[in-house]
Amino acid sequence: MLWPALFLFQATFQSPRLMESSGVAVSREHTGVLWTHNDSGDGPYLYATDLRGADRGFLLVSGADAFDWEDIALGVCPAPLRSTACIYIADTGDNLEIRPFVTLYALPEPVPPQGPGDTLGTTSAPVILRVSYPDGPHDVEAIYVSPRDTATYLVSKGRGGSVKVYRVGSKEWSAAKPSETIVATVVQTLDIRPNPEAGRLITGAAVRQDGRIVALRTYGEIYLFYPGVGGRLTPARERPCNIAGLEIGGEAIDFLNDTTFVMTSEAGRRHPGTIDTVVCHP
Repeated sequence: MLWPALFLFQATFQSPRLMESSGVAVSREHTGVLWTHNDSGDGPYLYATDLRGADRGFLLVSGADAFDWEDIALGVCPAPLRSTACIYIADTGDNLEIRPFVTLYALPEPVPPQGPGDTLGTTSAPVILRVSYPDGPHDVEAIYVSPRDTATYLVSKGRGGSVKVYRVGSKEWSAAKPSETIVATVVQTLDIRPNPEAGRLITGAAVRQDGRIVALRTYGEIYLFYPGVGGRLTPARERPCNIAGLEIGGEAIDFLNDTTFVMTSEAGRRHPGTIDTVVCHP
């Protein structure tokens, strides 16, 4: 039995370009701003919006490619960057699980564009990190950056029958060369049984700003965990929160506050993508 999440409100994306919001991050520098991006099929663009779905324009991520962007997170910048707050972008989608390596980008959080017509801006050049997994390719649609150890964590979707957590330490960002591939460390296999028919595949992740709670979402559930030594996760509640039916193709999640989440979804044939706000307590 699932515990229902408390639904607060829903909005829709006003930008006609946002057809498949695959990741969302709540800005810490610019009040009310949400950062998001499309799934595969778009260029390397960051879109600015808010909880009401306003179209605030977009920015080109300078020097980045967009093969299959799947998630976005905010966190402490890696060592090569002198800024304090960075946006991390995960070009980690791999439906066929054949990519020899995936790519992470980190760039200082930019000043948001001003509105729908503000579409010519670019970000500063990101730090680029190529990553592979020690046990072969995986489809990964969920990342978060821990404020406790400043490591980047990647969570597999579960296509191979299990959900695994991988870790890339902060030192790897400063040590890596552009042509070098870093091998992530396996942290653990989670006790979540993937079920594509039930929508139980991990599509997004977030960490609370104090680092004490990690949220993983599927198409219909929110799982909460306590992070421990080495990034290992232990359940923070007996059952996940039920979000089934709120979205069509919902993939993204981030914390608004300690217990409230913002989630985003892709557009359908007759409706734009949605922004949903829900409460799920540990």
